[in-house]
Amino acid sequence: MFTADKKLREECGVFGVWGHPDSAQIAYYALHSLQHRGQEGTGIVVTDGDSLKIRKGEGLVTEIFTQKDIEKLQGHGAIGHVRYSQDGRDGYENVQPLLFGSQTGSLAVCHNGSLINADALRFHLENQGSIFQTDSDAEILAHLTKRGGAIPFRERLKNALQLLKGSYAFLLLTETELYAALDPNGLRPLCLGRLGEGYVAASETCAFDLIGAEYERDVRPGEIVIIISFQFRCL
Repeated sequence: MFTADKKLREECGVFGVWGHPDSAQIAYYALHSLQHRGQEGTGIVVTDGDSLKIRKGEGLVTEIFTQKDIEKLQGHGAIGHVRYSQDGRDGYENVQPLLFGSQTGSLAVCHNGSLINADALRFHLENQGSIFQTDSDAEILAHLTKRGGAIPFRERLKNALQLLKGSYAFLLLTETELYAALDPNGLRPLCLGRLGEGYVAASETCAFDLIGAEYERDVRPGEIVIIISFQFRCL
């Protein structure tokens, strides 16, 4: 069980919620609780089942989001991020979550960790025609999930994660599903909880305390959890 006293807390914070009508408001409160993990940028992406909407910026949670901003982000699922930049990779474009669109639907990704093979993967993807807009490792995963054509997204995600080396805790949001994934060595914190009939995921349980969620368990090393409808299961 990861708490605010655990190590590695300084490297970004992630939060996800599914099955709550005020998902953006819940994400806002949770990110405020995780603010100690990153103060350089923050963002929230929500889904209403048909499309994804985003609000993000450089600064603290209370500086980026007004109540009107939250009210515009209507949906039953959301992911959010507070950013602690590494290697001087600042700028609005690197603030997460990152949102991508394609003919098969939209995908939002946020991430805590560091991929040791990021440069090699980026070089390989660029040689195959991928164009990167950010310096974030999260964009590498997004590009990898596009490979595979007609293969279902869940399988493409599993295949993509197998190519990653290093530490990571990912949250991914589509129009209809929320995913949580942890690296095989469990080097980054990621836990799951219940909020009414819905579910939440976060870097630390302190995010659960403020929103009244109940801790269930940690995401296991190498595990991919899919949260859909009112249940979560492992891939």
